[in-house]
Amino acid sequence: MLTKSNKTVLTDAKFDADENGTRYLNHFFVRLVAKRRTFRNVDFRYSTFSDCYLRDAKFDSCDFTGCHFVSTNLHGAIFSGCSFEYATFEKTSVDPTILDTEYPKQENLRMRFARSLRLNFQSIGDAAAVNKAMRMELEATGTHLFKAFASSEEYYRKKYRGILWWKVLYAWLLFRLGDFVWGNGESLKRLVRCVVLILIAMTLYDALNFGDPRISRTYWDAFLRSFDTFMGVQVATTYPGPYVAVVTLIRLIAIGFLLSIIIKKFNRR
Repeated sequence: MLTKSNKTVLTDAKFDADENGTRYLNHFFVRLVAKRRTFRNVDFRYSTFSDCYLRDAKFDSCDFTGCHFVSTNLHGAIFSGCSFEYATFEKTSVDPTILDTEYPKQENLRMRFARSLRLNFQSIGDAAAVNKAMRMELEATGTHLFKAFASSEEYYRKKYRGILWWKVLYAWLLFRLGDFVWGNGESLKRLVRCVVLILIAMTLYDALNFGDPRISRTYWDAFLRSFDTFMGVQVATTYPGPYVAVVTLIRLIAIGFLLSIIIKKFNRR
């Protein structure tokens, strides 16, 4: 059976004074104005802010658990010691420093918090803030996945048992592999590093199997042949077919990763 949530709707309202210790639980604020106002220990849990103007407002130890910010102007707003568990943002102007001080302590909540802000910053075209939120999201995701299968904390051990434990272990291994290869789509440097390691491995394979490893010149010639093979310029006839096929597949994957990184960077601008 469905019952009413008794959500209080306030339209075109304005705060004419600062607030301290008041409760605005489960409110729907539409076009709320609170410019340069100070809020201390105010409870905004489960409220929605739609088309609100909260520019240069100060929020000290306020509770925004479960809040939803839509098309709201928080430019210049300062948050200190506030709670943003399960809060979401959409087309909202907010300073990216909120990621430094107001993130939830639990890794899974921090991951969702950063993801919501990343999508929000992307919708308003703030590329630098998108990158910052992405870094936090990836860090929190890695920590959460690791704790999910390795931590002895009661929360993780009750939630991730049996087949779920194996699934989260598999997810963590894929995450770490992706992080090493290309920073999970965020690091061109790591992709270049991975390609260099592949070229080194190809050079050693060539020198040990088709040259004299005791001669230093062998490694330089092997590197040149390996580089040509990896780039698809010229393939040495001494290389077996399966080896060339694997190198070609790796090259195509690397090109795909490179294009993905470039497209992501341009899409954020």
